[in-house]
Amino acid sequence: MDANGYSDPYVKCLKPDMGKKGKCKTQIKKRTLNPEFNEFQEFSYDIKHSELAKKTLDISVWDYDIGKSNDYIGCQLGITAKGERLKHWYECLKNKDKKIERWHTLMN
Repeated sequence: MDANGYSDPYVKCLKPDMGKKGKCKTQIKKRTLNPEFNEFQEFSYDIKHSELAKKTLDISVWDYDIGKSNDYIGCQLGITAKGERLKHWYECLKNKDKKIERWHTLMN
């Protein structure tokens, strides 16, 4: 949360082994503490399912700040995640061709 009591969050996604082509970002949600992002609900990544467990799909939430570096405010999914986020990642790996949806609480 910024000094004004709000945040300006956005989501970044980095697909493995794709460099700049693998980056995507949502629009910034201005002045909110309860954002919902539905911009890239589904996307594809061409990879063998057996290789996916060795990769990290980095999905993270950031607070946009003018004139200084943006703040990481939580929720990374991938092989390096912990707790419920890691369970979510493993469930995605186990359930090939199934849509797996979860809500995740952001960190302070």
